[in-house]
Amino acid sequence: MAKRDYYEVLGVSRGASADEIKRAFRKLAAKYHPDANPGDHQAEERFKEINEAYQVLSDPEKRARYDQFGQAGADGFAGAGAADFGFGGFTNGFGDIFDMFFGGSGGQTRRNGPERGPDLRYDLTVTLEEVATGTEKDIKIVREETCSRCHGNQAEPGTRIETCPDCRGRGEVERISESFLGRVRRIEPCPRCRGTGRLIPHTCKACAGHGVVRAEKRLTVKVPPGVDETTRLRVQGEGAAGRRGGGPGDLIVFIHVAKHDRLRREGDDLWLDLPIGFAQAALGTELVVEGLGGQRETVHIPPGTEIGTVLRVPKAGLPRLGSSARGNLNVRVVVSVPTHLTPKEREILRTWAQVRGEEVLPEDKGLLRKMKDALGR
Repeated sequence: MAKRDYYEVLGVSRGASADEIKRAFRKLAAKYHPDANPGDHQAEERFKEINEAYQVLSDPEKRARYDQFGQAGADGFAGAGAADFGFGGFTNGFGDIFDMFFGGSGGQTRRNGPERGPDLRYDLTVTLEEVATGTEKDIKIVREETCSRCHGNQAEPGTRIETCPDCRGRGEVERISESFLGRVRRIEPCPRCRGTGRLIPHTCKACAGHGVVRAEKRLTVKVPPGVDETTRLRVQGEGAAGRRGGGPGDLIVFIHVAKHDRLRREGDDLWLDLPIGFAQAALGTELVVEGLGGQRETVHIPPGTEIGTVLRVPKAGLPRLGSSARGNLNVRVVVSVPTHLTPKEREILRTWAQVRGEEVLPEDKGLLRKMKDALGR
């Protein structure tokens, strides 16, 4: 059975931040945890599904692969933790469950440690000609960059950063509560320092204590030949700035291909409609067609060619991404029927119909011709 979309499973959008994904996971895991639903097989399966989705979407690399390849990319790293139910199987995300129900850290990184910056998305449209040859595109993005004044530590230069007295710099405090599980010890982010373990009496004036500032960045993206609407290009280190010494995220470029005025694309193949005359279809001919980028190709049309016939020009299509292979140019024959005929053309066609034994409508002579016939002139 096909698996549900991981974003749908967690109830978040595709542009959700790491914190939004984590909050959604915690809420759903608490609701469907087996200890909270003893004997409920449906809750158990839902809990496994939630954990599997979180394993992928909480990891930046796995999430990028899932965004690019969908479930086909996820199958390679979902692992036993998503398929086999049991505490030993949850290799990623179990720490969050452990935190909620048993109070341990579960090996998760504290909020006062380095945090990698989020990935950014950029939508880039290319032409079919650029798909054929590859190209380089100059783009402009607006992103968060590390503040040059405080170098990301959030404090005004020359001032002190104090250790939070409530959590003693750990960024976490302990809470004891009673629940259906009995007495539960919970480890929560310290509310005073917001989980950072630090207090900053004098925040940086340039970034208002955020450690990052919004800035415009121009860069060049290399687009290889053969890209299509499913292509995602990763530009490492060009995403948003990290926090507390963490590295920047990546820039994920989503490719879109503009429609062509004459050609249409199917995979690596190109398709072209070629209008020809009735006589050309019946007697055969050779015509020159214009392919992609003005490339001229000669197409042989054999006698008796019927409407809809497809004539193939090998290797005149698009290159395959990451390969030396190339698609074909497929020329579909369209027989044009003239709508306005000269008297000579009508005479020839009536003679043709007579020879072929084909019935056609009688000739409409028009009012003037009819009057002359009536007068015997």
